[in-house]
Amino acid sequence: MIRIRYFARLRERLDTSEEQLDWSTDTATVAALRRHLCARGGVWAEALGGLETVLAAVEQELARPETLILDGQEVAFFPPVTGG
Repeated sequence: MIRIRYFARLRERLDTSEEQLDWSTDTATVAALRRHLCARGGVWAEALGGLETVLAAVEQELARPETLILDGQEVAFFPPVTGG
């Protein structure tokens, strides 16, 4: 089981801030998780699979698409942060 958190505009578009997902495969990556979530269709595919930039973190560390996700870990999806 992994915990997935959504922040900022993703949280608003998906109408959820977090969820638990049974995710115990040995080859689970951030990219595989995004594909799995996009397969839900509709707003999920638009928010996580579209051209908009979405960053991911695993255990609060910025993650690349090939980063492995282990059982029990937390994954967060969020838009890029800008400041001024």
